[in-house]
Amino acid sequence: MPYSIMLDAGHGGRDPGAVYNGRQEKIDTLSLTLAIGQILQERGIDVLYTRTTDIYESPYQKAMEANEAGVDFFISIHRNSFPQDNAVSGVESLVYDKSGIKLEMAENINEQLEGIGFVNLGVKARPGLVVLRRTKMPAVLVEVGFINSDTDNMLFDDNFSDIALAIAEGILDTLGINTPVVPLPDENEAPVAPLPDENTYPDDAFPNEDNVPVVPLPPRYTVQTGAFRNPLYAERLRRELSELDFPASVVEGNGLYRVMVGVFPTLHDAAETERRLRSAGYQTVIVSQ
Repeated sequence: MPYSIMLDAGHGGRDPGAVYNGRQEKIDTLSLTLAIGQILQERGIDVLYTRTTDIYESPYQKAMEANEAGVDFFISIHRNSFPQDNAVSGVESLVYDKSGIKLEMAENINEQLEGIGFVNLGVKARPGLVVLRRTKMPAVLVEVGFINSDTDNMLFDDNFSDIALAIAEGILDTLGINTPVVPLPDENEAPVAPLPDENTYPDDAFPNEDNVPVVPLPPRYTVQTGAFRNPLYAERLRRELSELDFPASVVEGNGLYRVMVGVFPTLHDAAETERRLRSAGYQTVIVSQ
């Protein structure tokens, strides 16, 4: 069953949000929210919106809509503001408290946006915000740069599509949806290299003078613990595993950074390491090389 997420474009209607040189927060948030939603839908997420046009709903109404819909997550998109123009720039995310999957999702979103060029101002607990306090599901409010920062506005306008993708990727990475599904080998069906039979090899399979056949090497196994589009996430997981004495490394390929643990000659050895990793709370899959 797919995840469901309600996306909230901050402010709207009679509430323009923060305003700077004629620029209105409610317009930026709506366009960005719709772009994020399209990406999430393409990845199989059920997306609902608090608004898709320029209308006003109170924060309480938005929280109640999410609760009544029974969605899995609530993500609210905003632009920040500071009393003095061009004094502060950067992205930050707000959560009810700094715990659980909402904190992980907020951190992942911030790191993705940092990769675009925003200053990462971190995650802050704001238990007084209605959309964070009254929602019954994990909720994150993302402040996508300061609307009264020329630096952030330039980043926002010049990298709009990348920003939408970054926020979507932060959400998807948290849910594990960006991790490819690799079939788990069945120990009873593990491939076994056959004994060489001279009669089964063609003439060109004996490249040396002693007519010694070239025997394919038996498969080796490794344990994958994660796959990310952002190398920062992969490196963070690698360091975490290394601190627990797991021989972790990052392997790049096909646009993904995979975190792998060990190289094992037998499926049994790989399965033993996988058991230890799962006992430590990590999601794993054994892959053959």
